[in-house]
Amino acid sequence: MVYDRMMWLVRSFRREMNAMKQHEKFDHKVLHTHRFPRSSKYELEWMLANEMGPNALWLTEELSKYVALEDGFRVLDMGCGRAMTSIFWAKEFDVNVFAADLWISADDNWQRVEEAGCSRSVFPLRVEARNLPFATGFFDTIVSVDSYQYYGTDDLYLGYITRFLKDGGQLGLVMPAMMREFETPPEHLTRKRASGTAFWDPTECWCMHTLEWWQRHFERSGLVEIESAEYIEDGWKLWRDWELIRNGGGFTGFPSEAAVLEEDAGENIGFVLLVVKKRPHSRGRFDHSLTIRL
Repeated sequence: MVYDRMMWLVRSFRREMNAMKQHEKFDHKVLHTHRFPRSSKYELEWMLANEMGPNALWLTEELSKYVALEDGFRVLDMGCGRAMTSIFWAKEFDVNVFAADLWISADDNWQRVEEAGCSRSVFPLRVEARNLPFATGFFDTIVSVDSYQYYGTDDLYLGYITRFLKDGGQLGLVMPAMMREFETPPEHLTRKRASGTAFWDPTECWCMHTLEWWQRHFERSGLVEIESAEYIEDGWKLWRDWELIRNGGGFTGFPSEAAVLEEDAGENIGFVLLVVKKRPHSRGRFDHSLTIRL
């Protein structure tokens, strides 16, 4: 046990040294090291290798400023992707995280969890958002970064997900968002890039909404009390700067969004942050797990 602890400390020290060297490649303003000191401790190569969109650690750190966590809390991380956010929550706040994702296998995430030294605090699962295997009131907190918009626009979903949250527990979300609702996307969002694709994919992007839309969506349910609701300051710049880092790091897994975000300049696209508290004895009556899928 002592030897394992010593080796973990050595690996942690090496990771921090490597992270410092990698961060020197980019201007600190692009890396937002002052705004996100916790995220800056993690290796840039690790974040690039495991990212699946805008910088999830930056967005998670921003969300953490509004979520009240205590040591040992049970946290559900919905749509965790490659479990970076789950590892972040566990390391930074000493909580136990259930890392739930549909697209990434539990085996793949377990390998990352073990490599990060979080095998006792992060528990990966491959699950569908509407068929969760947890007991009623099991979680102290539920969080989701860049995921909830894909399933949470369903009028019935809030009642479903909060079944697994204890009374008074928090649901914390960060999502890409519209700064204004529109019927026809602006031309620069639909313009095709060299890759042949456009930023605005009509099969996915209509799940994005304004802050006002999300507030109304939650308030009318009567299930939760809104504690925080805001657009993330300079959210579009955070997204653009991460795209620039991806480009500089030679990452080509997805077409770069930097140019279109620069042109949009936050007029239409940004991020919303919401934290809501479950009202006592509130429970949705509809059980999504009983629906039939053809």
